[in-house]
Amino acid sequence: MGQLQAGIIPVTAFQQNCTILFDSEDKHGVLVDPGGDNDQILNAIRSNGITVEAIWITHGHIDHAAGAMDMKDALEVNIIGPNEADRFLLDSLVSKALKYGITDKVRNCVPDRWLKDGDTVSFGSHIFEVLHCPGHAPGHVVYFNRAAKFAQVGDVLFNGSVGRTDLEGGDHAALINSIKTKLLPLGDDIGFICGHGPGGRFGEERRTNPFLNEA
Repeated sequence: MGQLQAGIIPVTAFQQNCTILFDSEDKHGVLVDPGGDNDQILNAIRSNGITVEAIWITHGHIDHAAGAMDMKDALEVNIIGPNEADRFLLDSLVSKALKYGITDKVRNCVPDRWLKDGDTVSFGSHIFEVLHCPGHAPGHVVYFNRAAKFAQVGDVLFNGSVGRTDLEGGDHAALINSIKTKLLPLGDDIGFICGHGPGGRFGEERRTNPFLNEA
């Protein structure tokens, strides 16, 4: 098997980092957080010769899951994640679309498998540990590949910032606790892709992120 690689496709007006994680040799992989603009996502998958084996969801917000059901049908794969605490968010994607004035086709999302802290998911030889990291959303999960020193953190942690907690189910104290007890102990050399904007490394965030150094 080859190395773990990632391709990012910013989608929708939210500029959410829909991500393809794949093996460099056999080009099999997974699609993470298809939040919309499905034609753009499918074009990226096909033009790069990727075989998608599953859809992984980090959390139930509309910008991360609105396109998941249509992508499931198009790719004929299962939807895995997040934690079941986000069921209420995934059950309300259509109503959220109306609230935000989103006119693209949106369907409520029904995962084929909910995830718990300590579970593992994989494709080929690439194994990811599941870390339940509530705060931004109650059922948010992070996918961590120990061998590659890489984490897909969704909207828990950003380069120089953290996930917002003013949305339904948000909890700032829980979010900071998730980062400090689940993510940072993994090591300063862990690289991450987040849900919006550029990624980074945990060590840099530990040292410089103002939200992690609040008095």
